[in-house]
Amino acid sequence: MAQKPDFKGLKMIHGADYCPEQWLDMPEVLEKDIEYMKETGVNCVSLGMFAWVTLEPQEGVYQFEWLKDIMDKLYENGIYTCLATPSAARPAWLAKKYPEVLRVSSDMTRNMMGGRHNHCYTSPVYRQKIKEISVKLSQQFGSHPGVILWHLSNEYGGDCFCPLCQEEFRKWVKNKYKTLDALNTAWWSRFWSHTITDWGLIEAPVPKGEMCIHGLNLDWRRFVTDRTLDFMRHEIASIREGGSKLPVTTNLMTFFYDLNYFKFKDDLDIASWDSYPRWHKFNVSDVETAVYNSCFHDIIRSIKQMPFLLMESTPSTTNWMSISKVKKPGMHELSSLSAVAHGSDSVQYFQWRKSRGSVEKFHGAVVSHDGRNDTRVFKDVERVGERLKHLGGLCGSMPKPQVAIIYDWENRWAVQDTKGPRNIGMGYDDTIVSHYWGFWAMGVPVDFIDMECDLSGYDLIVAPMLYMYRNGIELKLRDFVERGGTLVGSCFQGLVDETDLCYLGDTPYGMTDVYGIRYEEIDGLYDGETNAMEYGGKTYTLKNLCERIHPSTAKTLAVYQKDFYAGEPVLTENSFGKGKAYYIASQPVQEFMHDFYRELVMANGIKPALDAVLPQGVTATRRIGDIEVAIIQNYNPSPVSISLRKSAKDYETGEAYEGELRLEPYGVKFLVV
Repeated sequence: MAQKPDFKGLKMIHGADYCPEQWLDMPEVLEKDIEYMKETGVNCVSLGMFAWVTLEPQEGVYQFEWLKDIMDKLYENGIYTCLATPSAARPAWLAKKYPEVLRVSSDMTRNMMGGRHNHCYTSPVYRQKIKEISVKLSQQFGSHPGVILWHLSNEYGGDCFCPLCQEEFRKWVKNKYKTLDALNTAWWSRFWSHTITDWGLIEAPVPKGEMCIHGLNLDWRRFVTDRTLDFMRHEIASIREGGSKLPVTTNLMTFFYDLNYFKFKDDLDIASWDSYPRWHKFNVSDVETAVYNSCFHDIIRSIKQMPFLLMESTPSTTNWMSISKVKKPGMHELSSLSAVAHGSDSVQYFQWRKSRGSVEKFHGAVVSHDGRNDTRVFKDVERVGERLKHLGGLCGSMPKPQVAIIYDWENRWAVQDTKGPRNIGMGYDDTIVSHYWGFWAMGVPVDFIDMECDLSGYDLIVAPMLYMYRNGIELKLRDFVERGGTLVGSCFQGLVDETDLCYLGDTPYGMTDVYGIRYEEIDGLYDGETNAMEYGGKTYTLKNLCERIHPSTAKTLAVYQKDFYAGEPVLTENSFGKGKAYYIASQPVQEFMHDFYRELVMANGIKPALDAVLPQGVTATRRIGDIEVAIIQNYNPSPVSISLRKSAKDYETGEAYEGELRLEPYGVKFLVV
């Protein structure tokens, strides 16, 4: 059972991934690093995630002295440790002696030693070896005064198709469906004569095998999440067996496809993630990049409904993107504090010091190869450290959104696998972000929920492209609207059940009376092909998908302007019980999302984070604890002025603001409101 983290009184964490094992033959580097960490206000570093071979150079031969010496020196200088289990990068001796620990790829060939994400989560040998070293690390360091947190592995992800995993998948499927008849019905496997007549005939979906049974594909993705969770729980159990009761986390990733992150919420004590937005892209505004990154900050915070940790970010560039763009002046500070604005209690980097060789030698770091502390990047990090010292009082505080958006990983997998109406991309993530942007632009806080979450406590729920209904979501949404909530649904809604079987009868399934419409068909548009609608005196372009719907009790608010379905409804409103349900039958351009949600926010009495009209490219968030603080962020490369309707005080400096508030390019301010 997850516990509430207590970091030994440490407030806002400022830190980095640190790999001193790369510098053991240069002790002067460690000495200089500690000096520099203190200069930048770094108070915690992550250790050990890629150090397995240094900790255990031979099977059963452990060398922990170097790690203890480093942890002791760090702690003596006021720097705490987030200690990792080393499962993310196995030693060569382990792979050589026990080849079963290496993954089998979807082409059914076993991988060689290399590669970071290259271990089988099922392998008994791998589980035993990670248990042995994790238990010993826990025994040795679990009560060290400098250790505040366990970092489980690193960026869990990936599939293994080895015989062990395939057999576990068969067990998983049998446990879920109990009988072959139930399995074959759920997978609709009579299609193409693929009926399963023996449990042993089940195989994972691979390119040279079966990939056309959507129920199989969906269950494989669910299985991979469950298998990963099982491995993670094994790591947690090993730490607990070693005696440590410290909280655990693992670093999640942006819009990561492989795993359903909502499933992690009960096992992690705190959620953390690695944030690498692509700032300053050519022909893409920083505002758009900020929206996507802010969206995932809010998803991570929503997973546990508590503050999270920004576990990794770059202080300068990445080296794995197509173009390694440096951050313009001010962007590092804004990007870092944006995480705090959305609920992070930390700003941490990959990495502290650049490696001399190998694949990440040019990945951004606080300290570069020149070893200097007078660089622009170092000064940027130093500035963030200074500001974090003043923001410690925000730790543990949270926004309290009145709005929730349903973002469901299993629905995402199903949408991706539909085979029509747009096989060049259904754009589920883009659709989610488009709706989110409408609230971001107004500074309206948003939670994210999946179909297993509680819907109570919200005034407005948005359900974009909820193609698959599962876990009784239609019943929960009905109840939400009937009790007085406002619901917004969008096209491609309620067409299949949790095994990706199409509902028979009118759709959206179980919601036709709530929305007051029924679905007939959907038209996929080519890239560049558009339709249009008029709403509120403005004409909005429609793209990608145009759904034909028929109102029963719903009021038509806008109609298609083109094609044979011109004049048919595209936007509807329906009263149901004490609430209302809106339906958007296409994918409007972003301008509509801003205008439409502005109306709904006002109509539903939803409060923005700041009582002001925000200029384009500016957003506001709020953290509520002992005091309420609004955080205003300017993602424009030019200064902006904001007209405050109420007086405010700068949380960091105490300066009072009346009337106009000026934000510098890429500026961010914390206001007591």
